[in-house]
Amino acid sequence: GICQASGQIFIPHVQGVQGYSSVLGLENAPEDAQEYRWYRGTQDSAESMILSYKPPSPLEPGPVYSGRERVTRTGDLVVRNCMLNDTGNYTVRVDTGNDTHTATGWLEIRVLGSNPGISVNATSLVESMDSVAAYCHTNVTSVTWYLNAVPTSSSNRISISPDGKTLVILRVSRYDRTLQCAVESYPEVVQKSKEVALTVAYGPDNVVLWGLPEIFNGILTAQLGSQVEVECVSTSRPSSTYRWTHNGSLLDLSDPKMTLPSLAWEQTGHYRCIVENPEAQLSLYRNVRIQTPAESECPQRFLPLGSHGGVPHHTDSPGQCLPLWSPGLRSHQTLLNQDTPGYLSVHLRPGRQDQTARR
Repeated sequence: GICQASGQIFIPHVQGVQGYSSVLGLENAPEDAQEYRWYRGTQDSAESMILSYKPPSPLEPGPVYSGRERVTRTGDLVVRNCMLNDTGNYTVRVDTGNDTHTATGWLEIRVLGSNPGISVNATSLVESMDSVAAYCHTNVTSVTWYLNAVPTSSSNRISISPDGKTLVILRVSRYDRTLQCAVESYPEVVQKSKEVALTVAYGPDNVVLWGLPEIFNGILTAQLGSQVEVECVSTSRPSSTYRWTHNGSLLDLSDPKMTLPSLAWEQTGHYRCIVENPEAQLSLYRNVRIQTPAESECPQRFLPLGSHGGVPHHTDSPGQCLPLWSPGLRSHQTLLNQDTPGYLSVHLRPGRQDQTARR
């Protein structure tokens, strides 16, 4: 509240924090200053001198120098690692060669309060479904929020209350990992709360089937007796669970990779990999059809055959593949249930010669 006369040097009142550095700034210092002398107290006596600085000469310590003080090129006094007993008056004397200027300022060191606290309503969340609310426990009015250690502000997905103490994230993302709040009770002294980790469940997504031999257009073609591998790949947190079906029947397999060491005729057909995330309550699947080269050459796909039903086939073209197949075929089994004559090729066992029957 004191208005200094024009051209008169002065030192503004400074509030510092224990354990931090404080700067007693020198205002209106003459540009032709040749020496700066800083003293502890209101008098510029030799026994109370802290430092003397004559640019560009090194600093000259005085009787009350503690080793924590230094003078800048512009004459400011910097006190590092401030202590409570550093509170008091400080006097500066500026010598220009033709004139001498003095000023006295006050430094007050305070104890820093405790760091702010933080609380959240939930830490285990599901992506795009759940929201999280966090509250910063502090009496300081200026609050800064950090998301993933980066300062954040209100947006279309993040809402911060007018007093700054409450933050809400709508529809959390897999990239929301940590939350933290901070306050600045004193200039350049930032106090942060503990960091709260968020666990966001997501996926599965991008389910892909890899095969050996290679899968093309959802079909894997392999020779009977050869090894077949199909792997189901997905991105998920926590890790996905896996189920496999063959022609609609559930297999006793819970691994992402299915291996058929020696492909048998009854192992061909339609497979489905079902990928599930129990935390996110989401499941996806991919299909693949395993067939032999003989099937791939047919103009029509082989179809499963029921135990009592039949599939009519009307053609006079010899050598055409019938749309019939069942892993349970046996000799003398009735395949066609209509009176129309027809020819069909029955694969009895792998490796045996094809036999032709006529009804």
